[in-house]
Amino acid sequence: MSTFMAWLRSPASREYLMSTHFWGPLANWGLPLAALADLRKDEEVISGTMTTALALYSMTFSRLVRLAWVVQPRNYLLLACHLTNTTAQSVQLYRFNEYWNRGGRERKLGLTGAVQDAATDVKTSVTEAVNAAQDKARK
Repeated sequence: MSTFMAWLRSPASREYLMSTHFWGPLANWGLPLAALADLRKDEEVISGTMTTALALYSMTFSRLVRLAWVVQPRNYLLLACHLTNTTAQSVQLYRFNEYWNRGGRERKLGLTGAVQDAATDVKTSVTEAVNAAQDKARK
């Protein structure tokens, strides 16, 4: 802890903490923190379009953070921000797809059994109507 405190009192720390190299990524952390908070929300409110855009944004900048390795000092805070956001948005996209495209909504609302029962009833009714029509045509 004393090493950190010594660094904190140094001119290098003041230079770093007063730069856009620190405040830019720190401000950018709002996106992944919001995405992480949204993981507890209902799938009904997930916007597929916005989540896709945010995931692509973070994937792009995670890839471009490679530039942080070229530019000195390296910006690990920005890399961590974009990797966290990419992960959180990818999970949100998975939840969105499961809910809207893979039957999650029906399972959640309990419609799967009701729909199957209704389909069986309709099939039975149609079969009975066809049999009755065939019997009537034979007479």
